[in-house]
Amino acid sequence: MTGALGGSFALGPLRVQRAGYGAMQLAGDGVFGPPGDHDEALLVLRTAVAAGVSHIDTAQYYGPGTVNRLIREALHPYPDDLAIVSKVAAGPGTDGAVLRQGIEDNLIALGTDRLAAVNLRVADPSEPPGKEFDAQLAAMVRAREEGLIDGIGLSNISRRHLLHAVARTEIVCVQNLFNLADRRSLDVLTECETRTIAFVPYCPLGLSGDQRRRLLTNPTLVTLGAELNASPARLALAWLLDLAPNILLIPGTRIRAHLTENLAAADLSLDDAIRTELSRFVLSS
Repeated sequence: MTGALGGSFALGPLRVQRAGYGAMQLAGDGVFGPPGDHDEALLVLRTAVAAGVSHIDTAQYYGPGTVNRLIREALHPYPDDLAIVSKVAAGPGTDGAVLRQGIEDNLIALGTDRLAAVNLRVADPSEPPGKEFDAQLAAMVRAREEGLIDGIGLSNISRRHLLHAVARTEIVCVQNLFNLADRRSLDVLTECETRTIAFVPYCPLGLSGDQRRRLLTNPTLVTLGAELNASPARLALAWLLDLAPNILLIPGTRIRAHLTENLAAADLSLDDAIRTELSRFVLSS
């Protein structure tokens, strides 16, 4: 990688380091309630920022409220270059007032008056964007115009959603499921790269549970990682950073040791042989 933490990329008006941190796992089991180790949760956040992380992903419904309160306790007052990005869920019938309240709830819990970006999370990416999506997007535009957010992001979308949205307003980031085991959003990533939009893969080490376990114990990843003196997790994250310059990572963890390992993915260089091997990688069922 080029530069500390994989170099930087634009996220709205800010440039952030490409290796960031996703705070969801700081909540209790099932993303509910307080952390098992409150002090360690604060130390993870502080260690991330001290290491140069300038992009933290969160949501008010993590906890609910728990993660945002932890971020505030650990990091407030926030560094000027720290981009805190949240999300609001947009299901059938979700109107602009609900989205506006979701943004305000994030601001109150985090103790700030402005967020770097908020992602509009679509419930069903297979559903074509229509009038309801337009109304929800318009609510996000109003929040940006009123200074509550610097940028609008989208999450869990299809390429069709992206093209529909960028024809109406600026989009600064897209957050979709994407990892070595699941590349169904490759077309969205490609479109984002073409348009210089940040692409933020969630679950970058696979969906929690069986898929993640199988990915991180896969013989191909174990063998290739051993050649580089790297864990399968570090290799899987390095593959993402190597894949496209607009990818921003937000792997999550509850402990500092894993945080250090995740950030070290930015220091791992992949040669053409490893790129070719990973491009052919398929996670067997």
